Amino acid sequence: MPSLGSWSGRALLSSLALVATAAVAQVPPPPPIAGTRLDLVAEGTSTRVPDVAEIGAGVVTQAADASAAMAENARRMTAVIAALRSAGVAERDVRTSSLNLNPQYRYDNDKPPMLTGYQASNRVSVRFRDMVRVGRIVDALVAQGANQIDGPNLVVDKPDAALDEARNSAVAKARARATLYAAATGLRVKRIVSISEAQAGYNPPPPMPMMMRAQAKADTPVVAGEQTLSVTLNVTFELE
Repeated sequence: MPSLGSWSGRALLSSLALVATAAVAQVPPPPPIAGTRLDLVAEGTSTRVPDVAEIGAGVVTQAADASAAMAENARRMTAVIAALRSAGVAERDVRTSSLNLNPQYRYDNDKPPMLTGYQASNRVSVRFRDMVRVGRIVDALVAQGANQIDGPNLVVDKPDAALDEARNSAVAKARARATLYAAATGLRVKRIVSISEAQAGYNPPPPMPMMMRAQAKADTPVVAGEQTLSVTLNVTFELE
């Protein structure tokens, strides 16, 4: 004979199942398409001026032994980081991205490799929020011992508002195109059946090459320009 506890457990499970069924039943399925189905892909865009520059700055040193290579590298990288601090770059915007020590060999024909010394490298990724001073700061880094520079990669720091503009543009384009198709076929747009976002974001242009100069007579020019952010939507309409 089942115990009172087992009956209570079954009753609770039954009640939960009824609640879940009722919750599902409250959401009616979308009505089927009675007219003509039209599937469209629409892209919306917006533009922004980049407000953040990202660069990589590194120090590469060589010496006959590993300790000397690392010591010289540490001295020069300390000066590079100090230059960033002096320029007002926030601590959160500087991050060590790689640190390496590698033996160097000379290869001669028919002879085993000969160890010639060691190469040490230390690299940081830096984000600049003051676009006007990017070139000046890069020149200062080179003057302090950075001999490996790549970038800048110019990006929009907070793209959400621009992407929302692109979404509105994509919906408007989809509606206009659906109206065109409907008019061309003697129909009218009844409703939007579904919308899905196929792609959202933007691809900043590749980093620009930068020329390193030990003693700069003028600031290295960095021009922000303008970047395009885009959103692609798949939209299904019903025409009648």
